[in-house]
Amino acid sequence: MKRRRSKAVVLLSLAFLISCESAPTFEKSYVFENKEWKQDVKPSFTVDIKDASKDYDFVLTLRTTTEYKYSNLWVYMNTKTPNGEKAREPFEIKITNPDGSWIGKKTGTIVENSLNFKRRKLPLKGKYTFILEQGITDSKIDQVLDIGLVVTEAKKL
Repeated sequence: MKRRRSKAVVLLSLAFLISCESAPTFEKSYVFENKEWKQDVKPSFTVDIKDASKDYDFVLTLRTTTEYKYSNLWVYMNTKTPNGEKAREPFEIKITNPDGSWIGKKTGTIVENSLNFKRRKLPLKGKYTFILEQGITDSKIDQVLDIGLVVTEAKKL
């Protein structure tokens, strides 16, 4: 009986250590009021990079309802580096396939789509600010719940 208990403790300890290893460097979401992303709303995420020698994985996650009327969403990511340099990049988040079926994970009336940026190296240590803008010409987009950013150290190959 004691032997089973000690094996269970060892297994639980290993599971705990493994799960702690993959903790994100940064994780934050922005929730939109009334499920509307208005053009003047620009979610901002500030990530403190402590080690510029490492590669990082970035995941941008968008959650909409099944009432979202577009097949995609264009997002502009404005980046400000620790030394003040700025860049602006457009990204397309695909939401449905051409036949109208959902691309992301659908749970009830919520659809979650992710855009993955694998193994990115940031040139400087310090605080990077990422500001997101919706890129649709309408003054607001309905049925958008939230958008989030997760940054993790890339696993070694």
